[in-house]
Amino acid sequence: NEVRNLIKKSSRFLTSFEMTNKKFMKKFPLLLLTVFCLQSAFAQKNNTAFEDSIKAFQKRYVASHEVVKGKDRKYLQFYQPARDFTALCVFEKNNDTTTVTIKTSGKKIPEKYFTRYGRLTFTIHDTIQYLTIYQSKDLMKNPQYKDYLFVPFTDATTGDETYGSGRYIDITIPEIKGSLFFLDFNKAYNPYCAYSEGYNCPVPPKENYLTVAIKAGEKNFGKGH
Repeated sequence: NEVRNLIKKSSRFLTSFEMTNKKFMKKFPLLLLTVFCLQSAFAQKNNTAFEDSIKAFQKRYVASHEVVKGKDRKYLQFYQPARDFTALCVFEKNNDTTTVTIKTSGKKIPEKYFTRYGRLTFTIHDTIQYLTIYQSKDLMKNPQYKDYLFVPFTDATTGDETYGSGRYIDITIPEIKGSLFFLDFNKAYNPYCAYSEGYNCPVPPKENYLTVAIKAGEKNFGKGH
């Protein structure tokens, strides 16, 4: 029964994807099926170990926060760790190095410059979603940060349970394994602008507006500014 249900779920996923992106489906049908099966298998792993790893990540995040200090750190809030908001994604490398301008929340530096490094395709609650991965033009020049990538996004919680201008996820190039990447929204965090004024935080472009509610990662800061 478990195998039969997995086949049914995989079939629904592929049918839905084919309807929305036939060109991609023709290129990677087997890969997509493999991704979906691997993701389903991963979900069976020990959930306690997963929760412990996310809580440890949150603890490190709070302890090392560069903007929120001292007693104010108690106002940093997170969703409970949720494996439902992890996804094994299909990664497509973008070979176009055209500079992309992303607006910021600040006046001192109203724009920042990136390239589109690639795109992630994945499902959350059986809904196909896409995210563009960006690479900072400035960080590319720095040997220490040349492998750093950036995923700004908004979702259906934005402006309600989570920060009104969206959240970020950091990626490094070595974390991408060929055409696959494991995305964990439990590690989504707020830009510095969520805690204080005076920062120039990139605002997620429309192409990274998710249609689903990502109830994972950092929530609204519990103290006004």
